[in-house]
Amino acid sequence: MNGPKDPTFSKKNKTLKKLKDQVIVITGASSGIGLVTARMAASKGAKVVAAARNEDALKELVEELRGKGYHATWVKADVGREEDVNNIAETAIKEFGRFDTWVNNAGVSIFGHAMDVTNEDIKRMFETNFWGVVYGTKAAVNHFKDRDVPGALINVGSLFGDRGTVIQSTYAAAKFAVHGWTESIRMELEKEKVPVSVTLIHPGRIDTPYNEHARSYLEKQPAHRGMLYPPKAVAEAILFAAENPKRDMYIGSQAKALKVFGTFLPRLTDKLMEVVMYPTQQANRPSKPREESALYHAGYGLHERGTNIGWKRSCSLYVKATKHPILSTIAVASIGATLWAAAKRKS
Repeated sequence: MNGPKDPTFSKKNKTLKKLKDQVIVITGASSGIGLVTARMAASKGAKVVAAARNEDALKELVEELRGKGYHATWVKADVGREEDVNNIAETAIKEFGRFDTWVNNAGVSIFGHAMDVTNEDIKRMFETNFWGVVYGTKAAVNHFKDRDVPGALINVGSLFGDRGTVIQSTYAAAKFAVHGWTESIRMELEKEKVPVSVTLIHPGRIDTPYNEHARSYLEKQPAHRGMLYPPKAVAEAILFAAENPKRDMYIGSQAKALKVFGTFLPRLTDKLMEVVMYPTQQANRPSKPREESALYHAGYGLHERGTNIGWKRSCSLYVKATKHPILSTIAVASIGATLWAAAKRKS
């Protein structure tokens, strides 16, 4: 799994490469966030290593990208299997000589009360959502250490990794584990002075096939209802972090707000979640049979969007503000000054 060492490496130089000069590994690349990220990364000049369980979807994706003149390869992999994850790294090195960014994106959810979900299903979900991140982290960090070059490790968490929820309680537990792992490994690498940028992505409600792929213990089909963000907003955040060291990227003000309210007003947040989350995580149609879920086998691929219901935003202003904090501060200050001046004139 080792690539060639970079003679230009310096412990003081932690600058990440521009996307056009990068090889980027993306797990869960056959649909949703991973699919959009793969397409966007390729369009910006990056060489893409797309990994997922759906081999047919991966082949079609790579053919699509190569047909546009982009560089891409695919790896059929179940991230819950360490040997599969190591094969992703080996394929990237064999095909492109290295990789510069690793995105742990693959994930699956379970909708149902925690006491109803079988332990077998919970363990399987943790294999994908948590152990897949652990295996991917180790493969990526070992590669960056072996090459002695700065690299980016990007783990996709969730707003439910910052604050627990009902119905997706077991999924929230897995994402809490991902958040804890990411924060801990970041500190250890910093203490060792290993030049790896570790970013945690905090998506809000995203309009992807995530709910269709989930295993359901509900009578009604899982679905997001309410304000939704497009998967391209998450891809935008991921690719920004691939070039710019960032600790956290929140997709949507709802993700940041839930963390803040959950931290400072936990009891009130409990009550709000108990009221709001039941009707906003289900559609008004019967739930699909559990065996059709993507928990144990690949779900359908090449769909960026899902069957969710609500206000579908075209972008995340919060992501754009995070990318340009100085301009955003100036804009907010200018708006505030204008409103203050108007109020003063009226008085």
